[in-house]
Amino acid sequence: MADWPPNLPDMTGKVVLVTGANTGLGLVTAQELARAGARVHMACRNQDKARAAMETIRAEVPNADLELLPLDLASLDSLRASAEAWLAKGEPLHVLVSNAGLVTRGLTADGFELTFGVNHIGTAAFTFALLDRLKESAPSRIVTVASRAHMRTKGIEFDQVRTSTRSTTAFPEYSQSKLANVYFSAELGRRLEGTGVTTYAVHPGAVATDVWRRVPWGFRHLMKMFMITTEVGTLTQLYCSTAPELANETSNYYAKSKAAAPRGRGNDRAHSDALWAKTEEWIGPLEGAPQASA
Repeated sequence: MADWPPNLPDMTGKVVLVTGANTGLGLVTAQELARAGARVHMACRNQDKARAAMETIRAEVPNADLELLPLDLASLDSLRASAEAWLAKGEPLHVLVSNAGLVTRGLTADGFELTFGVNHIGTAAFTFALLDRLKESAPSRIVTVASRAHMRTKGIEFDQVRTSTRSTTAFPEYSQSKLANVYFSAELGRRLEGTGVTTYAVHPGAVATDVWRRVPWGFRHLMKMFMITTEVGTLTQLYCSTAPELANETSNYYAKSKAAAPRGRGNDRAHSDALWAKTEEWIGPLEGAPQASA
């Protein structure tokens, strides 16, 4: 790519945590934020792949300041333990990039449909667990990787997400989880107004990454023929993580490094409020959870 790597603002002195940083968008995001000078914590489930990803980044950015954090978003107990372990380090947190996600079939350890459970429930719980540190470190940002797939669902079936995956491809469940990401980011931003913590939901584009690895091969092969590269896919989340002009923006949805309007039910505030209430019911009271804005 002629314009690669991107020319990001200086991130020296900033501490960033990227979930799912062992592959795809997360790996490239961690790499470029490290290149810009940030100290980057790579939160990953598979530590062997995470160590390999760290070496890949250091081959490209020899002075990269990187740390690994074990993180399994499919288990509330596990992710909370990971958050506690990270908080015990006593470091600030200036940017949380909630990048980790998947498309697969099954159930989480806590009985949520697996794609929805990881992409929304795990992401929300991990965000809440780190929220006080983000407030203490303000100005800080929470960048949630959503998807234009949010427009491909009629809404979130609250009973269905407590059962195992029903579809063959898990794409309907993925679309629900991405709508949940859009809702969660927007509502969190509203509830954090005045704290110095801002939120951004990002559509990276249709990217040929490992997120599709468990989709049946024939369908996966056809999908990837029309997808963009990982590098192009990271540009919007890198923009939302670093751009000075977004410092006072919050709760918005971005595509191609520009604010955009969510589609379909993406602007349905009543449905968004219902999701927030159900998420609190499912996850339970979490320390640091913000109160509703007036």
